[in-house]
Parts: sequence; C-alpha cells; structure tokens
Amino acid sequence: MLPPFIIEQIRKREEEAKRGREEQPQLEMPLERPRPPQVEPERDDIERGIVIVQL
Repeated sequence: MLPPFIIEQIRKREEEAKRGREEQPQLEMPLERPRPPQVEPERDDIERGIVIVQL
C-alpha cells in the first residue's frame, strides 16, 4: 500500500495533465459536406450509338 502523500501527488499530477489537455486550443478542419448524387432525368433524344453497316 502506498503512503497517502504519494497517492495525493499522483492525483495532483493526473489533474494537472487533464487540465493541460483541456486548455489546449483545438483546430477544427473545414470538411466539405458530401453532396447528394445528381440524378439526370432520362432523355429519349440522346445519341444511342447506332452504327449502319452496308453489305
């Protein structure tokens, strides 16, 4: 069993370390929000790739 003053010293160090982490400035990264997929309406007049072969 550790003496009470050593336990108190450990507790103080842990609290100081915790306070140090909380006081550090944090930088938020500006992330782009994912865009919803763009769905194009189907068109009947688009080129369909028809090839005419004469024999």
